Amino acid sequence: MPPDQMPARPAFRVPAIAPTAVAVPVPPIPACRAWAARYAGEHGAPLDLTQAVPGWPPHPEMLAALARAAGDPAAATYGLLEGETALREVLAEDMRLLYGGDAQADDLRITAGANIGFNLAMAVLAAPGDEVLLPTPWFFNHEMALALRGVRAVPVPCRAADGFLPDPERAAALVGPRTRAIALVTPNNPTGAVMPPELIGRFADLCRERGLWLVLDETYRDFLPDGQDTPHALFRRPDWRDFVVQLYSFSKAYCIPGHRVGAVAGGPVFRGEFIKAVDNIQICPPRPPQFALAWAVPELREWRAGNRARIAARAAAFRRILEAGAPEWRIDAIGAYFAWVRVPDAAPDSAVAAERLAAERGVVSLPGGVFGPGGERHIRLAFANTDEDTIAAVPARLAGLFPRNSAARAERVPAPVAAPGRPFDRSP
Repeated sequence: MPPDQMPARPAFRVPAIAPTAVAVPVPPIPACRAWAARYAGEHGAPLDLTQAVPGWPPHPEMLAALARAAGDPAAATYGLLEGETALREVLAEDMRLLYGGDAQADDLRITAGANIGFNLAMAVLAAPGDEVLLPTPWFFNHEMALALRGVRAVPVPCRAADGFLPDPERAAALVGPRTRAIALVTPNNPTGAVMPPELIGRFADLCRERGLWLVLDETYRDFLPDGQDTPHALFRRPDWRDFVVQLYSFSKAYCIPGHRVGAVAGGPVFRGEFIKAVDNIQICPPRPPQFALAWAVPELREWRAGNRARIAARAAAFRRILEAGAPEWRIDAIGAYFAWVRVPDAAPDSAVAAERLAAERGVVSLPGGVFGPGGERHIRLAFANTDEDTIAAVPARLAGLFPRNSAARAERVPAPVAAPGRPFDRSP
């Protein structure tokens, strides 16, 4: 058929992606690791300090328990939506030993990691158009989870002068008619700051007075500093089940992040709605690691305590070595797996500083801007997966990157990631 007689092709329209997804910045860890591809190796092997990875393998008996569970035909079937009863029972006992109070297995739901636990919780606590208060710097996955749901994250600024601890009075002033919850992370990611029990109690009182949920992410509770053995007293309150939702992760304490197991604690009203989200998003959490953890929680308490001491020693070494060898990179906060480091005054904003640090010196970090407004002068260094010899190499890599007389503060280098605008802009 001659071309001029061929029927016209119908016009096709390109389908659109949800604007809530398009507005969310790219995942920062792979984007920052991509910078290191330009590193030529002149300062030694790359040092990846981007992700909170445990610095040693699981306990040998834990590995054996995982192997046995993986070979158990029962582990290949569907499990309870709530999670394995045996694991919830031993975790409840662990909570009673740690916090006091009366936590029971029925208060707990096992999830495929703490990250999905937060997503599931927010699916039932906040609707599109609602608000959740997040102290800044915030954990970027929390803000991303809210944004994908059309929920606004309201930043509660934290100051270096206050040890990056949130102020309940400042938070109270930001509560509005659409506020549904306040989400706290302690020990904090990214700063490592640990909230004292009294401060957590003040936030609990604020939430109770204003009719808000208090969502407490305690992923790093097994790595409290020496002298603080009880994270808080919330579970001793007779009313905690009415407004508290607690998140926990087995990834760090048991060195099994790849197995994706977490837990959520809450009262009956919350759990009644939470199970709907579980059934539609997660179904049952992975069963083999639950089988293994039901053994490990009571049996590996001493091993976990030893890991806490090792991380504390690693944090002390990191502070000592960095302050002695690269004092212009100031540690403003440190704890759990993280150091929150202020870039030198001569450096540009943290996105450019982190890019140059990766591409020119082979040290891969996360720029503070990915953790929300106010982080533009900091980077996060995750030191848990290093040893003291590796830490000792860090100051030499940092030294001289931004000389005092540098005009680098005026630089604005485009981020090398294919995304609209600056991909690390996480301002609300």
